[in-house]
Amino acid sequence: MRYIAIAFVLLALPIFVVLLRNRGAYKWAAFLIGLLPFAIGAANLDAALIDWSMWPGYAKGMVFTILDSLAISIVISSRHPFRRLPFKAIWATYLAAVALSAFQAELILSPLFYLFQLARVFVLFVAVASILDSPYALRYLMFGLAAGAIMQAGIAIDQRLGGAFQATGTMGHQNLLGLMLHFVTLPIFAFLLTGQKSKFLYLGLSASLLAVALGASRGAIGFVGLGVISMLFLSMLRRVTGPKLKVAGVFALMIALTGPLVLSGLERRFENLETAGGYDERAAFEKAAKSMWSDHPFGVGANEYVVVANTAGYNANAGVIWNASSRSTNVHNVYLLVGAETGWLGFATFVALLAWPVFRGLNYAFSRRKDPRGDIVLGATIAIAITMVHGLYEWVHVMYQEQYMMAIGLGIVAGAIRQRTKEVSASVRNNTAPSLGLAGLREDTEMPGVLSNR
Repeated sequence: MRYIAIAFVLLALPIFVVLLRNRGAYKWAAFLIGLLPFAIGAANLDAALIDWSMWPGYAKGMVFTILDSLAISIVISSRHPFRRLPFKAIWATYLAAVALSAFQAELILSPLFYLFQLARVFVLFVAVASILDSPYALRYLMFGLAAGAIMQAGIAIDQRLGGAFQATGTMGHQNLLGLMLHFVTLPIFAFLLTGQKSKFLYLGLSASLLAVALGASRGAIGFVGLGVISMLFLSMLRRVTGPKLKVAGVFALMIALTGPLVLSGLERRFENLETAGGYDERAAFEKAAKSMWSDHPFGVGANEYVVVANTAGYNANAGVIWNASSRSTNVHNVYLLVGAETGWLGFATFVALLAWPVFRGLNYAFSRRKDPRGDIVLGATIAIAITMVHGLYEWVHVMYQEQYMMAIGLGIVAGAIRQRTKEVSASVRNNTAPSLGLAGLREDTEMPGVLSNR
């Protein structure tokens, strides 16, 4: 069965390449990019070329998914996908830092599994940035994200009705689901703020909020709320429009409808908070990670934290209690995790990979306030920024499902920056003013292509 799965995901690649010869297929490829991160696990659309399913790290082998096949096919089919692509150098340095960490590891294959995972995510990033040059692609990407959220909300409702207080969807944990939905709620919200009309996207936005509420993750609920407030404030700061006020009103209604569910979930969570003799597990984890990082400034190897924390005595010395769940998980802070595993070089490049796109995205959004792309880039940028802050309390950003969503956000920012760069270069050559619209039209006209209502 394993070899059948491997054959399936690998044979999908040439099939996608053939299908993408028809440029009209790109919009459906964009739709699948939005949907597949939420469907791969549920539909078993992946295969392990090397399988270490019992490994305690977060990368449990050399895994290849149907989304990877699609992303590679898009890159192959695109013209000059790497030309003028922002953030390539930062990606390269972070990949190099992870590769170098393999020389610090007891088992060299373990960090290489994570390196392979990051390479897949990088290809998806390139694919998203490339496909957004195609007509209607961004709109269909939003449709895919909405479809994924609707699927997760439906499953979460079934789980709640089945007695599960914290619904996890198909992600296995409510925190992972909540983090992934940052990149659904905020980009769709931003897309609607540009004045685009779609009942399906409103349904997807509602489903995303509902799935977060049913997960009852305090962090996910709080950071989604912070992200939406930030998005609305900054978007209005860019430019106040009638459609924005209308969307804000509809969103307020959504919050009013889901608010009681959110509050009941938070009340239940706070009621269940207990401490065992003053034991603070988060603090114990952080003490272990900081000690590991101090002893190994070049890191212990990506994907090795749990093994080293236990075999080298860091968990024991930090006072982490002895049970399976505590001793088999990572420190609940992605920055400490990355620092302990890949050292200072890995930490610096990881932060740069997230922080620099946030800076570029904000600069893009406010440099030309009448450009409708600014709001869309702003949505992706805030999703990245919120995930960065959320990373102070979670480690699951190193899981490939969340990294897929991050690649989509980074790809939206990079694709828009590259598109504007091309327009500016063309305007210099032709001695004309750069256009303001996503498809070369001004904001006050109908926007075919990426932002079309048709």
